[in-house]
Amino acid sequence: MASNKTFNFGPVALSATLTTNILNPPTATGGTNGGSSSQFIIIRHFRIVNKTAGAITCSFWKGATGANAAGTEILFQATSIAANSYVDAYGIWRFDATDFLVGGASAATSLSIEGEGEIGVAG
Repeated sequence: MASNKTFNFGPVALSATLTTNILNPPTATGGTNGGSSSQFIIIRHFRIVNKTAGAITCSFWKGATGANAAGTEILFQATSIAANSYVDAYGIWRFDATDFLVGGASAATSLSIEGEGEIGVAG
């Protein structure tokens, strides 16, 4: 039987900086932690919400902290989100302790992101 737990994050207002860290699983660090491992997150749904009267674009990458390197695009690359609307994405995206969801929008605090999935212990 799987021991993963239901997980959700956000909503988080997006900045206008496309290298902003948005999500990263917890790590196991320090001392005597009973041999516990870092955690992982499996996101099954993302929702981007536009609260403004104009279209705003957003982009997201999966990779190193604060990085948006070519080839690490994961979701909504310069995708326009219509005014007062939202866009959903469904899939199975795994984030290990070394993986960051990085991204932003074309205008600060105009869009927010939230998501749902599972969180578990790696190893």
